[in-house]
Amino acid sequence: MQQFMDRLRFRAPGEIEFHQAVQEIIDSVRPALDKNPEFGKAKILERITAPELVIIFSVPWMDDRGEVHVNTGYRIGMNSALGPYQGGLRFHPSVNLSILKFLALQQVMRNALTTMPLGGGKGGSDFDPKGKSDNEMMQFCQSYMRTLFRHMGPNTDIPSADVGVGPREIGYLFGMYKKLRNEFSGAFTGKNLSWGGSLMRPEATGYSVAYFAQEMLATRNQELAGKTCLVSGAGNVALHVAEKIISLGGKVITLSDSGGYIYDEEGLDHGKLAFVKNLKTIQRARISEYAHEYSNASYTPFDPQRNTNPLWNHWADCAFPCAAENEIGEEDAYHLINQGIKVIAEGADMPCTPEAVRIFHDKNILHAPAKATGAGGAAVAGLEMAQNSMRLSWTREEVDARLQTVVKTIHRNCLNIAAAHGAPANYHIGANIAGFVRIVSAMMDQGIV
Repeated sequence: MQQFMDRLRFRAPGEIEFHQAVQEIIDSVRPALDKNPEFGKAKILERITAPELVIIFSVPWMDDRGEVHVNTGYRIGMNSALGPYQGGLRFHPSVNLSILKFLALQQVMRNALTTMPLGGGKGGSDFDPKGKSDNEMMQFCQSYMRTLFRHMGPNTDIPSADVGVGPREIGYLFGMYKKLRNEFSGAFTGKNLSWGGSLMRPEATGYSVAYFAQEMLATRNQELAGKTCLVSGAGNVALHVAEKIISLGGKVITLSDSGGYIYDEEGLDHGKLAFVKNLKTIQRARISEYAHEYSNASYTPFDPQRNTNPLWNHWADCAFPCAAENEIGEEDAYHLINQGIKVIAEGADMPCTPEAVRIFHDKNILHAPAKATGAGGAAVAGLEMAQNSMRLSWTREEVDARLQTVVKTIHRNCLNIAAAHGAPANYHIGANIAGFVRIVSAMMDQGIV
């Protein structure tokens, strides 16, 4: 394994996030590799960690002042053994090849857990949507699609929303795709309901995380009702995690953005959450405005000089990191444990450092990775594609029932597989082995291609 990682680092130098994601997976799937020596002969690790397709291209666009800008666009097709690539587009200044390869690999594993016929990919650009007008967003999305349209389609690669990409951006991207391809097809997920979107698609990943946490608590004869919860982030996933926690009777006391976090000891209700949704998705304002609206709440700015996040230093029962990768480090992990946390359900991809994960496992904290907790969101993307293919639209109740069934199944499979490999209640091992074996079985069947 060390030789493999050394070769990977030599082949992909400087890609720290990608190296971390690969290390986390191979540490978990070692028992499956030991049981199946044929995987080594077929160089499965080398193949599953090497993207099948990487596209890098320039994205020139003009702002409202007539000034020309050039950003870099990416699309990575990581693995298509189970089906066409499927995964989000991220528009954020931090986007680079390492970030997208790590996200693409996570998406491969997540999609495999759903048991749907979907491979995994990821894409995006270092473009910053903050402060951009609708016209500037349209200009950028149309320029981005002028290259990407050649490499995607409902049977090839299906992009969806991610950080910085919501229904507005998906609309602009799809409009240009439709014009360039002269077809109206299910080539995107996360579309608006009026032209092919699925009920509950925007909520699905966040709801999936909350439902998974409910299943985790049930293993200890508990439920979310009455639990105090810390949620980081204020994007699509975080807001819908919070919404579902509140609906299930839990109390959400924190939310955050890149500038800082709000703390509401009374807890958010649906009215307060609606204010935050309007603040972040319509006004595109800062989370600090919440403390101006609600006098009982406080706002604490983040200190870039500190290696810890004060959001995780409040007493609570459950934590839902939904902001960014590596947002919980070793010191944060101890803060959470000292403040009574018993369950951690990841909403963001890889929000906990390897040191933090080891601490949670050592202290018997229930901790599940985003590839498992958020797999229900990927499943609903698959359901949207199914509805598009059949020219049907299912009710909210139908989609929600399917989502809950998928989450229960994934949770059960993770526990069963972890126990079968001598690691009871280890969701990392269960999720990684379950996804890995399904992908590898398809790769072995299809030969070296």
